[in-house]
Amino acid sequence: MQSRMQNPAVVLSGAMQPIQEILKTVHTGGVDGQTLELVHLRVSQINGCSACVDGGAKAARKAGASDERLAAVAAWREAPYFTDEERAALALAEASTRMADRPDAVSDEIWDAAATYFDEKQLAAIVLMIGVTNLFNRLNGTTRQIAGAWG
Repeated sequence: MQSRMQNPAVVLSGAMQPIQEILKTVHTGGVDGQTLELVHLRVSQINGCSACVDGGAKAARKAGASDERLAAVAAWREAPYFTDEERAALALAEASTRMADRPDAVSDEIWDAAATYFDEKQLAAIVLMIGVTNLFNRLNGTTRQIAGAWG
């Protein structure tokens, strides 16, 4: 497998720094790092972005996620390894990523469950993590970035 080109955010040098600043800011929103990385991993799995799944698994492991949790993220509803807070964040991540799958993409039920565990600043961090992950998934998938190539 070969990538079609470098990641567009690298090609247009002014793009990467603002994206990285958003990610840096996301990590100041008061959400546990493992939760953010699990959200990133699940979004990347849904979108089939091998580069982000690879990087997301590594980042989640670095944040302290166990191998059991990493292996079960795709089946988080049926796995016993996740807290109620993480389940709410993962449900929000899935709904926000699969917006075209239903008319009310992020239902009040999903939003309210997340808002039970996370305040507005934390919700902002999760929603931004979902958005930036979707951005990177689309950049990487379109240009066929290779898993593990970014180190």
